Amino acid sequence: MRSSISPGRAAESNPNPGILLVRLGGGIPALLGLLQGEMAEAAMVYTASRQLSQFIFAVAFFHSSEYALAAFFHGRSNVTLSSLLISKQYVVAMVCALLEYAIEILLFPRLKEFWWVSNIGLVTILIGELIRKAAVITAGRSFTHLIRKYHEGHHDLVTHGIYRFVRHPGYSGFFIWATGTQIMLCNPVCIIAFIVVVWRFFSTRIPLLVWTIIMSLLILN
Repeated sequence: MRSSISPGRAAESNPNPGILLVRLGGGIPALLGLLQGEMAEAAMVYTASRQLSQFIFAVAFFHSSEYALAAFFHGRSNVTLSSLLISKQYVVAMVCALLEYAIEILLFPRLKEFWWVSNIGLVTILIGELIRKAAVITAGRSFTHLIRKYHEGHHDLVTHGIYRFVRHPGYSGFFIWATGTQIMLCNPVCIIAFIVVVWRFFSTRIPLLVWTIIMSLLILN
């Protein structure tokens, strides 16, 4: 009795091993591409979650600790929300930093994966924070967030502690801290922008502070 299965159908039901290998080999690049895409997406999510969480924590700690120290040295009733050091210009700067980060991590995700750069930024944040807080604690009641135009009884010229080595450690600390936040985020544009803007801000503020100190010394004498 003859079989009803034709040679063509037999070949389809029992494909040649060589053909199978060719088909399998053709599917491997697609599979590798899919895996590579998933790995890249996972890496981007990890990078963003780590860097942004560090950034948010650094900003939140800086401002909350500034307010807490001001309240500790000057009394809660004498401290306003201005001691949080959050101005409109500052908010705009931070929003620009986040926008740059979002654009670059979507278009150039590998730019954010230079972890040695990001880690240097994290260390820079810590150094700036330590310098800033050392200045505040050393100066105590003499440290204010607003420049006083007239001498007050508790406002003395501080020359000990960290002030022996840096004349304006509060400003230096903030400058280092602010720049560090952008280095940690691997934001090349905002690194430069923050350096220029913060430097210009303090370059106009320091002469006024020096003039206030001179006037205070003249009054005391």
